Amino acid sequence: MPLFRHVMVGAIDLVESKKFYDAIFNVLGVSPGTNEIDKCRWVGEGGQFLIKLPIDGEAATYANGGTIGFDCSSISMVDEWYSAGMSNGGTSITAPEISDRGMYELYLAYIRDPVGNKLNATFKLP
Repeated sequence: MPLFRHVMVGAIDLVESKKFYDAIFNVLGVSPGTNEIDKCRWVGEGGQFLIKLPIDGEAATYANGGTIGFDCSSISMVDEWYSAGMSNGGTSITAPEISDRGMYELYLAYIRDPVGNKLNATFKLP
């Protein structure tokens, strides 16, 4: 059973955020998002990812301490994901690098989307 049905984050500008997420999700093999009235939706294996204008009309903000992680199948996929994000309005937190976790190593990168949501792409090294 999938762990999640969907993940949704707030957006300030749907056009800007859709461009960003279309680019990083394209690297992961996910089709472009579909525009809906006040949100955009991407459907992948195991769930959906959505961006939405806040229902209460207040400003969209990001979670303090929150991170959304995406699984990659290779080092080059992490690199492409990072590049796509940076070329489409993302802000770098950690450029792609090897992270030694003691019993295993990860190749990973962290960026922020146009609103400031913290995103991660990771490939577990063999």
